[in-house]
Amino acid sequence: MAKRIEFAVHGGPEVLQYVDYTPRDPAPNEILVSNITIGINYIDTYVRSGLYPPPHLPSGLGTEAAGIVEKVGSGVTHINVGDRVVYAQAPLGAYSEYHCVPADKVAKLPNAISYEQAGSSFLKGLTVYYLFHLTYRVKPGEIILFHAAAGGVGRIACQWAKALGVKLIGTVGSAEKAAQAMQDGAWATINYREENIAQRVLELTDGEKVNVVYDSVGKATWLDSLDCIKPHGLMVSFGNSSGAVIGVDLGILNQKGGLFVTRPSLGHYINTKQLLQHAANELFSMVASGAINVNVAVEQQFRLKEAVRAHQALESRSTTGSSLLIP
Repeated sequence: MAKRIEFAVHGGPEVLQYVDYTPRDPAPNEILVSNITIGINYIDTYVRSGLYPPPHLPSGLGTEAAGIVEKVGSGVTHINVGDRVVYAQAPLGAYSEYHCVPADKVAKLPNAISYEQAGSSFLKGLTVYYLFHLTYRVKPGEIILFHAAAGGVGRIACQWAKALGVKLIGTVGSAEKAAQAMQDGAWATINYREENIAQRVLELTDGEKVNVVYDSVGKATWLDSLDCIKPHGLMVSFGNSSGAVIGVDLGILNQKGGLFVTRPSLGHYINTKQLLQHAANELFSMVASGAINVNVAVEQQFRLKEAVRAHQALESRSTTGSSLLIP
């Protein structure tokens, strides 16, 4: 028997249960991974709460982990037993000691990258990759606005933007998180609890505003974000930690300057094994070079059986950067 986290009803962190289960053998196109580190992502709370309902209940949770290949399906030729791998687009169930994953959703992990680095950065790093290179290609010297700059995605975005010569304005909720974002490479920060976001963007850009806003917060920042964008600029809404943006009158995009809006996700951009490995290599080269630091604080590394406490910490906004579960 092995251990995993599952839930039978939707609700708060308390619905997560640490249970016994028997890992199945991989299908012909799958591999079985022995997880060593498991990534915790805000989207996991959406699944647990029912905002993004799983196909069935009880359900496993999580889509990201790094580990060692335990078994290989009969149709898999590019991955071998014993390979070091990482994944972020698996079926639900990565909060487990073992997980079956489609082989085309797995990237090989170079020796220069630790399991801790991979498990804490893969989904978040791939997200920053597609946001900066595919959804809207940022340019050196350009000023951009990125919400939740001290979060898991935000910290990687600050560092990646600095490496690209991009001036990232990051929104944060405290002085401590502002300091963290600046340390990570933000060009400027806005404390949304004390400052008016749109007004500060005007001041920081000499009244010009920005070409693009990256917003994972959602409902709470929707209108502020639109007020920060130049005419014909782009609003990239890629999450909704404060609640979903609903009931939008498209006329507001005209009122704010003929704006464009997109709601992307990783699966829309990284949808083949070739694209996955390319994006992974881009991320890993940044980490290996030291341009991006994804080390996880000890207090944000939780045992698998502590998933309830990990989700409580995540939703209380008491964490900065990434967190991990350790089987």
